[in-house]
Amino acid sequence: MEIFDNDLNAEVIGFGALNVDKLYSVESIVSKDEESFIKSETDTPGGSAANTIVGLSRLGCSTSMIGKIAEDEDGDLIEYNLAINGVYSNNLIYSETGSTGKCLGFVDDDGERCLYIDPGVNDEIKIGEINPLNIMRCKIMHYTSFVGDSFYTQIELLEKLNDECVLSFDPGMLYVKRGFDEIKPILERTDILLINESELRLLCNNNESPLRQLAIEFLDLGIETVVVKRGSKGVFAINNSTECEVDVFECDVVDTTGAGDSFNSGFLYSYLRGYDLEKSCKIANWVASKSIEGFGMEKFPTLKDLEEFFK
Repeated sequence: MEIFDNDLNAEVIGFGALNVDKLYSVESIVSKDEESFIKSETDTPGGSAANTIVGLSRLGCSTSMIGKIAEDEDGDLIEYNLAINGVYSNNLIYSETGSTGKCLGFVDDDGERCLYIDPGVNDEIKIGEINPLNIMRCKIMHYTSFVGDSFYTQIELLEKLNDECVLSFDPGMLYVKRGFDEIKPILERTDILLINESELRLLCNNNESPLRQLAIEFLDLGIETVVVKRGSKGVFAINNSTECEVDVFECDVVDTTGAGDSFNSGFLYSYLRGYDLEKSCKIANWVASKSIEGFGMEKFPTLKDLEEFFK
């Protein structure tokens, strides 16, 4: 692969797995030895970081994505989706072998889901494939999870970030299951931790203490802002000067896939604009509510939608 700097300055760069989400609408999510049937199928470009980055681009931010795709139809679909949503491609890495990552998702009539991941070439990213010139001036670097060894490349990249770059981290269950000690190098550099309640409690090995107490432990680690996503219960967020709890917006749920990713889009957009913690969480909840009213990226709101709702 030829590395080059095309002098595109992105405000936010994502670094995570790139997948095609093959979403199947099913009658019900089954348990062992049960059966259901598939009602429809949709192929949608995805990956947690990519969803957040596309969401930010639709909200008017300049964005780019560090990730690896293969030279196949799924890779073409991902690249096309990033392009039509205004995401710079200067940090994409192309593999001449292997296959692009896939996520098989089954979604029932209530919007509940189960996911199966085939990482493909996602876990083959090496530090030498990332051009440091392309990341020097970004304002936010947003990390999400990989299944395998690209996790170690994320750790290597930390020392190449400029001191002013804010690190946003959504570990997801994949990284939480690695345990605190293994992801500690990323946590120690993290400025904004975006995590859901189940992940936070597992990471802390604590199902009893109040969320506030658990979140403060991460503030003590040096993290600037901790945001705990609680699904239908809303969000709890805290930094060194304030804290808040914000309710969700009512909406017609179609598919909850990507709800947390779109929340991240709304929160990071608000952070870039200098909004306070409560307003940032409110905007993030609204963005998430719009995203789950359809499949894939089709319902992610635009900056115009946001400005019309909050005017």
